[in-house]
Amino acid sequence: MSILVQPDTKVLVQGITGSFGARHTQLSLDYGTRIVAGVTPGKGGQVFEHAGQKIPIFDIVGEAARHTGATVSAIFVPPPFASDAILEAADAGLDLVVCITEGIPVNDMVKVKEALRGRTTRLIGPNCPGVVTPGQGQDSSGGCRIGIAPGYIHKKGHIGVVSRSGTLTYEAVWQLTCRGVGQSTCVGIGGDPVNGTSHLDIIQMFNDDPETHGIIMIGEIGGSAEEEAAAWIQKNGRKPVAGFIAGATAPPGRRMGHAGAIVSGGKGTAAAKIEAFRQAGIGIAATPSEMAATLLKMM
Repeated sequence: MSILVQPDTKVLVQGITGSFGARHTQLSLDYGTRIVAGVTPGKGGQVFEHAGQKIPIFDIVGEAARHTGATVSAIFVPPPFASDAILEAADAGLDLVVCITEGIPVNDMVKVKEALRGRTTRLIGPNCPGVVTPGQGQDSSGGCRIGIAPGYIHKKGHIGVVSRSGTLTYEAVWQLTCRGVGQSTCVGIGGDPVNGTSHLDIIQMFNDDPETHGIIMIGEIGGSAEEEAAAWIQKNGRKPVAGFIAGATAPPGRRMGHAGAIVSGGKGTAAAKIEAFRQAGIGIAATPSEMAATLLKMM
């Protein structure tokens, strides 16, 4: 099986009527994702139409979930309102919230993180590409695509992928698919300094998933999440893991791409993360082009 979402997972989209949300809702429907509702305040009662499908739009998440049975939300809400959208989804009791929005103020996310403490709702992101569980159809269509990842690069199989970088997620997936190797689930956890789900959370899920036989873990400079995951793998990991750390040449104090990718106070360096990987027995890809090859060599 896959982690987090299945092909039959019912999904609602917050921000479905915006241009970005609408476009990716269409792509997810084309992939086979069961999108059952949209949420845009003030547009309740309208319908989102695509390829003969009609998706009802609601004013609030709770109403959408009650009427459609949706258990997962994809958030495409602008940054000033995204934190409230996350909390609304959690208040509605959804199992999973995938927040794609980039540029949410850190202070807003600190408040969200505290508000989610002790709740059953899991947050992926923000500033992430989302989650893909490949299906069985041609180009693995018929799976569940939540977010902005290109569906056609995926193939159903047994490798789990977790990454802070969207682009490197796609690169790892494409390398695997080109070698005829499929994926169980691919998770982009986002590169912001305050996010909902960590490398370690996903690694533990992959470790417990009988259908995941190997893992690619992609990290970046900044923070200590990769080191924490590596320490856990060293003690508890039962599956081969290959890793790559982006930002080895970034100067200290300079932000690299993501808001959380910054070396500060001598912590979060690429060298420290790579050494943690080495001590944990994680296969280290020297360049992005070697991620899949490194894992497959280990397997």
